Amino acid sequence: MRACLALRHVAFEDLGTWEQILERRGFETGYIDVGVDDLEATRLLDADLLVVLGGPIGVYETDSYPFLVDEADLIGRRIGMQRRTLGICLGAQLMAKSLQANVGPGPAKEIGWAPVELTEAGRASPLRHLERVHVLHWHGDNFDLPAGCQSLATTAHCPFQAFRKGREVLGIQFHIEADPRYIEAWLIGHAVELGKANIDPDAIRKGTVRYGRALREAGEKILNEWLDDVGF
Repeated sequence: MRACLALRHVAFEDLGTWEQILERRGFETGYIDVGVDDLEATRLLDADLLVVLGGPIGVYETDSYPFLVDEADLIGRRIGMQRRTLGICLGAQLMAKSLQANVGPGPAKEIGWAPVELTEAGRASPLRHLERVHVLHWHGDNFDLPAGCQSLATTAHCPFQAFRKGREVLGIQFHIEADPRYIEAWLIGHAVELGKANIDPDAIRKGTVRYGRALREAGEKILNEWLDDVGF
């Protein structure tokens, strides 16, 4: 059985709707809770698939969260080995950092439901299923495009919303894995951030009702197509 290992930073930002897809495709899924569990290099580097999930910290906050240094180093080593690696939100930022790209605060927080604009490369990638689909944004940091990577999607406040390096490495700023059934956990977990950003939680609830089903369907298609592309 193949092994999928997920690096999780907060309990409610998990594999979401992707977990069942992975299990149906023969993966045994497991989590490392970053900052709590040991980052075992052998386990991270040997997993058939590594998924680096989101979280409410910045990759540059290494004084406050020193585990970020080792985490980015291990991700970079894995990418250098051309091992299949997926990153979501903070996970994509860690991947960009590990590839020597600059990561820092963006001009505005993007939180809520909105579409992304696909690049030509994005329309030729598994992200093509996001045409006319609203995704769940939840980030305040941006990254530069790492050297040797293709930009796949963009928004007004975030020039690089997704990138890939070859077929094996895919980083996505926004959330396409979030399970709409558990959006309330996100609203509770990010209550302070929502308050500081003056965002009404009910607007996200209403957006989830309106757009959640379409995103779930698109997210499933994207993951299945990417897994096919990388030989799983």
